[in-house]
Amino acid sequence: MPAHPPADLVWRDLNGNGRLDPYEDPRLTAAERTADLLGRLSLDEKVGLLFHTVIEAGPGGTLLETPGALSKSPTSTVVLGKRMNHFNVHALGSPREAARWANALQRLAAETPHGIPVTISTDPRHAFVENAGTSFTAGSFSQWPEPLGLAALDDETIAEFAEIARREYVAVGIRAALHPQVDLATEPRWGRQLHTFGADPGRTSRALAAYIGGFQQDDLGPGSVACVTKHFPGGGPQQDGEDAHFPYGREQVYPGGAFDAHLEPFRVAIASGTAGMMPYYGMPVGLERHGRPIEAVGFGYNRQIVTELLREELGFDGIVVTDWELVNDNVAQGQVLPAKAWGVEHLSPADRLLTILDAGCDQLGGEECVDLLVDLVQTGRVSEARIDESARRLLELKFRLGLFDDPFVDEDAAEAIVGSDAHRAAGFRAQAESIVVLTDDAGTLPLAPEPARRVYVEGLSAAAAARLGVVVDTPEQADVAVIRLAAPYDPRDDLLFESLFHQGSLEFRPGLIARLSRIAEHVPVVVDVMLERPAILTPLVPLAAVVTGSFGSSDEAYVAAISGAVPPRGRLPFEIPRSMDAVRASREDVPHDTVDPLFPYPTIGEATP
Repeated sequence: MPAHPPADLVWRDLNGNGRLDPYEDPRLTAAERTADLLGRLSLDEKVGLLFHTVIEAGPGGTLLETPGALSKSPTSTVVLGKRMNHFNVHALGSPREAARWANALQRLAAETPHGIPVTISTDPRHAFVENAGTSFTAGSFSQWPEPLGLAALDDETIAEFAEIARREYVAVGIRAALHPQVDLATEPRWGRQLHTFGADPGRTSRALAAYIGGFQQDDLGPGSVACVTKHFPGGGPQQDGEDAHFPYGREQVYPGGAFDAHLEPFRVAIASGTAGMMPYYGMPVGLERHGRPIEAVGFGYNRQIVTELLREELGFDGIVVTDWELVNDNVAQGQVLPAKAWGVEHLSPADRLLTILDAGCDQLGGEECVDLLVDLVQTGRVSEARIDESARRLLELKFRLGLFDDPFVDEDAAEAIVGSDAHRAAGFRAQAESIVVLTDDAGTLPLAPEPARRVYVEGLSAAAAARLGVVVDTPEQADVAVIRLAAPYDPRDDLLFESLFHQGSLEFRPGLIARLSRIAEHVPVVVDVMLERPAILTPLVPLAAVVTGSFGSSDEAYVAAISGAVPPRGRLPFEIPRSMDAVRASREDVPHDTVDPLFPYPTIGEATP
């Protein structure tokens, strides 16, 4: 390669040697550039690629040079000291501040010996639920329904969302999405259904194809956001619906033998070109494939799942990044969350890390223990060739995304693109349209605005309700009551993040039902339930004139839907069970499996009952 490139060639002298090295040459393929760079890297640089942890921005778009609320180390420590360059960003400021921070981070990365740029990733951040373990509210970004709400609509809306989200991510330097989450919501009690596309394998597969197409485009390139599809091989069949973030929810079970149904969306994700995969925390119990028992260890530790199934049987050669904190305990905000080392709790952190690499994973999510991996190589327990195998995949994706050639973003463009009026209008429309009208036997809807109508509300802002009529203080004064409810759950708050995961019973408490019945004695009641899980709506149906389900809709969007300004057209993404007895009797792994559901899952071409 000539040391003096053509005068019109735009390139970056990433290692500062004054020459155009092959890895710096934009005319070469990503594979060619990767091969050149990999041979130049020190062990520390290669090991740093294999870690992907939380990072936080400082005030005003500055770099945070102290430990954060959840980030463990100052920014310079992880970038310059530990040679890490994959980070999952949490809180961000305004679009301009977010872009400024991303640029500062890339300038810091340019100080490393070979100038390897940072890949900034994020959990979902375009909707309503704030859970530091899974997602963030929209903030400056356009606001949309949660993925369940997108699934309640159509593939065209999903593709529109993905395209807009891609533009907004790229504008602030986010180039990897730790989503879509394509677990099948087959266990009604599970606390992570909100970010799925529901319980049906076919619906989920169609949704994710549209989703990946919007984020990654036709081929990964400088305008793409790389998707990490999760949680392989399907995180939905949790025993009794408990989540595998926590020790009591570590078991995944398959009493109905439906393992292959949960695999179906991942086959489509591979065919759609997903850049990455993330195994779930759960450990399979009693699972057999091809006459062989599958080891009862967490999927990220499981060679039969990651190498034999994902790599060899399904042919996936992209990046496999573990879910967060499989190696070390997490201590933050005065609480502890044990390492999700399910089935290998007895192993030391070093042996856990070794097991993860032996399973076939490329990257350790939520960890920054680079010294531990360097020591495993230097003591001969991990070969440098094994490190090279994963480092090659990780570097090649950075090259394909164009990060080596230009990782920087424009602050003015970020301000113009993120949360633009057009993007917000599209998100608002989807919020309203995703509302599912479950019952309206008397034709109460739409509640077209009437200045003389008196409206009693609970869980709905008075400002939004004022578009329906005059807001009054008591049901006795009203012509109609509009009440928005959260789906039931059992509050828990012992382990870190536990209070943010809504788990346990799906039944409303009897006191609430009794109080709503008294309201219904005075006035017709319109009830909306935010269906982050399929709540038991059986006691609501006889007392309410209208029952709706929502999946992330602002009060204003909800009023637009029930007033007819934006007609609701959502369809249930899962069935609504009739009782908790039916839920307990159902099989965790089988879609649409509760006996005599109150509202069955709608088949294609049928309206929601």
